Amino acid sequence: MTESQPGAVRVEPDLDVLARHWGGGGWRRFFFPAFWLVYLGPCVAGVAKYQHGGAAIAGYLLVVAFAAVYLAALPMGWGRNTRVFWTLYVASFAITAAEAFFAHGAAFVFCVYLSVLTVAALKGRAVPIVVALTLVSALLPKLVPGWGDQVNWSNGLSVLLVSLAMFGFFKVVESNIALAAARSEVARLAAENERSRIARDLHDLLGHSLTTITVKAGLARKLAEHGDTERAFTEITEVEKLARRTLGDVRAAVSAHAEVTLTGELATAREVLRAAGMVSELPPSVAETEPHLSELFGWVLREAVTNVVRHSRATHVRVTLGRGYIEVFDDGRGGVAGPNGNGLRGLRERVEAAGGTLTVSSGLSGFTLRADVPSEAGEPEPGAEPELPEAASPPAAAPAHAP
Repeated sequence: MTESQPGAVRVEPDLDVLARHWGGGGWRRFFFPAFWLVYLGPCVAGVAKYQHGGAAIAGYLLVVAFAAVYLAALPMGWGRNTRVFWTLYVASFAITAAEAFFAHGAAFVFCVYLSVLTVAALKGRAVPIVVALTLVSALLPKLVPGWGDQVNWSNGLSVLLVSLAMFGFFKVVESNIALAAARSEVARLAAENERSRIARDLHDLLGHSLTTITVKAGLARKLAEHGDTERAFTEITEVEKLARRTLGDVRAAVSAHAEVTLTGELATAREVLRAAGMVSELPPSVAETEPHLSELFGWVLREAVTNVVRHSRATHVRVTLGRGYIEVFDDGRGGVAGPNGNGLRGLRERVEAAGGTLTVSSGLSGFTLRADVPSEAGEPEPGAEPELPEAASPPAAAPAHAP
């Protein structure tokens, strides 16, 4: 199985993974390994050559027993080396030793299958055992009288080549599993990042818009209390429009198509600050700012104005723009700059992702939020944003500070 943790991928192959690479689970997990048992034929021929009667039957039964042990052990040996596997592994060596008394040198064809089990279980640590199996299968028939009387190079070479082939096969299978696990982890991280993006965008969108709606609704109520129903109606109409626009923004944010521009946020900031009874000092144009920073600086301005209206109790707000920076200052109550708020944290992520820095400074009176992004060389692209009208003073009926 695969177990995913943040920042890491750990692969633990289960018993069925190898079977799936060999054609599936159930009976099919045994079909591919069983196909290669045809090469036990020389051992069967050796039993027929050297034994007769009951001894021959015993030799044949040992061949069947070895095949059964091999088929049972192979899927268990790859990935999880359980006690059952090691029992079967030792039993396969014992059967090979016993079969040598019946098939003589032909019994060492079993060493090919023993090398497969060894590589499956021990991977790179299997080299000494594989070398030993190669030497035994090649040299022992010559050393024992009547077992062949010559070095069986063919058998030894088969053990060596099959071991190398199986080592490569298992490495490929492990790599495929690791790749699948890595892809799964990448998909999980992508989904997690997307959720974070949606949460951040919704916080920025709804926090700003709902604050504006609250301010304008409060202003409309106060205007209605003072008998200015016409202006109260105007404010309520704007609240309705803003609510509809916010709904569209939320849908766009979820679809990753939220459009935020510096020009639009400056116009919105002027209206929000006016409704909150604050004097706004806004730049008349965004032409000086690089076009590719329009969306980023729009988010900075949106978050800054939202925080000013919510928390600052300011009377004056000043926004300054440059080629690669935006600065928002208010003369509110100031205090210690807290970097851990959701809004500022998300804003800092946006600015840093663009290669810039976000600076928050605060004193006993006043609060400054500044974003700096290294500007690109060359002249600004043509088609800069149109100029905005000058900031208007707050109406007489507007409250002195945010509700």
